[in-house]
Amino acid sequence: MARRYSLYLVANVADLQPCPLKTHPSSCPSDGRWQFNTNVVFKSDGLLVARYHKNNLYFEESFDTPPQPEIITFDTPFAGRFGLITCFDIIFQEPTVTLVEEGVRQLIFPTAWMNQLPLLDTIQFQQAFSLGANVTLLAANIRSDPMIMTGSGIYTPFSATYHHAKIGDPEEGKLLVARVPVLDQLWLGRSQAVEQRVVPDESPSDSGYCRRDTCLDSPPPETAPSVLPVFVSTMMHDPFTFVLLNETEGEVRVCNGTFCCHLQYRRLSQTSTEDLYALGAFAGTHTVNGRYAVQVCALVRCAGLEITSCGQEVVEAESKMDFLLEGNFGTRYVYPSVLASGMVLEQPEHLQRAADSRVSLKHSSVTGGLVTACLYGRMYHLDKEGIVSE
Repeated sequence: MARRYSLYLVANVADLQPCPLKTHPSSCPSDGRWQFNTNVVFKSDGLLVARYHKNNLYFEESFDTPPQPEIITFDTPFAGRFGLITCFDIIFQEPTVTLVEEGVRQLIFPTAWMNQLPLLDTIQFQQAFSLGANVTLLAANIRSDPMIMTGSGIYTPFSATYHHAKIGDPEEGKLLVARVPVLDQLWLGRSQAVEQRVVPDESPSDSGYCRRDTCLDSPPPETAPSVLPVFVSTMMHDPFTFVLLNETEGEVRVCNGTFCCHLQYRRLSQTSTEDLYALGAFAGTHTVNGRYAVQVCALVRCAGLEITSCGQEVVEAESKMDFLLEGNFGTRYVYPSVLASGMVLEQPEHLQRAADSRVSLKHSSVTGGLVTACLYGRMYHLDKEGIVSE
């Protein structure tokens, strides 16, 4: 296929490799061979140019973890260097963050990802990673309605071209085509460096959005934000601390331990009494279907009118909202997302990282009802410890 159509092709396959029992007696399978979840790359003349073995398995009993994480890239004549990752890899430091830290800004991402609202739906986190890591992500998801797997896209820090089929829809698939900028700095040359969307900024007022400590029409610090009752509800199997948004506009703050999230908001429309919203915070180790440390600020539409419904899966919403969501994170790896009604992605109007570790996500003019706005921080350095320090 690659040779016939003169293109670069990445495919996900299984790979069998001999396992030396003498040098790997504890990790070798009994039959003396490894079986890896593998990405292979063919260039336009049909030559195999790269092979990557998935490092972070997700309930894959048929596959083995490679002895060492593999950091695999390949070069192209049209856009420079690309890196390879697979599915659950995107959550972890190895190999994904290592690739980015080594200057790889274009990633290929075959995946079999289950939709996990309200924070980790397929297209939601695909775009969030592209924005947070400032990379192009080419994401191809498997289509499996019984496993609730659907959603692929072509993401850059400036745009998103995606498709999220509805479960039960008879369509077989969709080909996505998009023209994207080249982000490989070595390929472009130093003089043609692409302007980054997310840059450190020590001046809070440069965001263009009112903060209570910088705007003349803001309430004094001692009176805002309002202190409202908090409650705990489960979201993504984690105990989030929530506070409700009870007004048409205002400021709220919620903390989980010493990790705090702050929100300024203004509702533009509310045509349904079913749209109850809450701001949630969580800092800890996620332990269900994987173990990894996070700090999360999330504005979510609750599934019903009871506070116990806050954090449940929601697809539709009617209320539109302008907002500024902030958190003081203990990590620089924070992935932002704004999801509107009907699985529509919003491109954040402004995303800022300040020198004091504060991350701000501002958005207005939402095209549909707001389902989720999230700042998803990954505490990679605490994964092995199993705790998040407070």
